[in-house]
Amino acid sequence: MSASSGPGFLAILFSVTAMTAIVGLRYLAASGLFAWLTRHVRPGLYAGLDRQVRREIAWSLLSAAIYGVPAGIVAWGWQRHGWTRIYVDVHALPLWWLPLSLLAYLFLHDTWFYWTHRWLHRPRPFRLAHAVHHASKPPTAWAAMSFHPVEALTGAVVIPLLVFLIPIHAAMLGLVLTIMTVMGVINHMGWELFPRQLVHSTLGHWLITASHHHRHHESYRCNYGLYFRFWDHLCGTDRGLSEP
Repeated sequence: MSASSGPGFLAILFSVTAMTAIVGLRYLAASGLFAWLTRHVRPGLYAGLDRQVRREIAWSLLSAAIYGVPAGIVAWGWQRHGWTRIYVDVHALPLWWLPLSLLAYLFLHDTWFYWTHRWLHRPRPFRLAHAVHHASKPPTAWAAMSFHPVEALTGAVVIPLLVFLIPIHAAMLGLVLTIMTVMGVINHMGWELFPRQLVHSTLGHWLITASHHHRHHESYRCNYGLYFRFWDHLCGTDRGLSEP
């Protein structure tokens, strides 16, 4: 390594380490909060699952490290070289682009997730990787990032790729990551957080909630979406709701 490359490498390493810590702490905070809520709202729901929870946390922290690598490199490139299309001046683009960019990121992330998730349910990828996630029976609030490294890698690249393609304000990007984290946790915690009126409404017909994703963990070959039921409806893979 040359003297000139040394500082750059250390800066990237610092950024990757920092992003890994952020992703890991974000996971622990979100999953811990909803696990605590579960103990109070549904006492005994996770009884006898201590060993499973420890396994979920271990796989999830490994996934946090995998997510942290591309996120850290992108963060370094944005701060040092302006590589991405992340912007901080709220007036740099029309204000209507703020909510539109949020929806665009969520839809594209959901699209990526749906099709990679269906691929992971093919026999060979399932045995190799996705079986780790489905070993959580039933899933708990700690299972949101409980992935084999192969599966974690498929999830880790999508947002870092999008920031090179689609402009987004830094605050909206933070909101995307918050929604991703929270939805990942509440869809796995084993009970329905949202009111029944919403879940069974016209809007709920298009949104993923715990009732929808729990059916996926029961039946495997259905309900593949992350945020929206659009692709499940379009492709005939929507099997409705469970009653977790």
